[in-house]
Amino acid sequence: MAWYERVAGLRVTLRTPDLAVLDVGGDVAGVVLVRSESVTPARLWFEVADAAAVAREVGTTTFPIPTGLTAEVVDPWGNKVGFTDYTLRPELARR
Repeated sequence: MAWYERVAGLRVTLRTPDLAVLDVGGDVAGVVLVRSESVTPARLWFEVADAAAVAREVGTTTFPIPTGLTAEVVDPWGNKVGFTDYTLRPELARR
C-alpha cells in the first residue's frame, strides 16, 4: 500500500490482510485492491497534474493521448497503473 501512497498520492482508508481500499477523492467510492491468486490483474488510470513528473519518479516514459500525456507502470501485484494528465484539454480535468 505504501507504493500507492507514495507513487499515486492515494490514502489507504481500509486495510486488512487480504484487501485495501484507496481513497481517490471526490464522489468516487475508491479503489479496492484484493490479494488473491484467482483475480486477474487490473488496469487503473489516475488523473495527475503532470504525467511527465510521475514518469520520472517511477522510472518510465510517457506517451501522448488526446488529452495530454500518460505514464504506465506495473504495480508490485501485476496491475497496470496509468497516470494521465489533461495538459492538452484542461477543461476536461477533474482536478
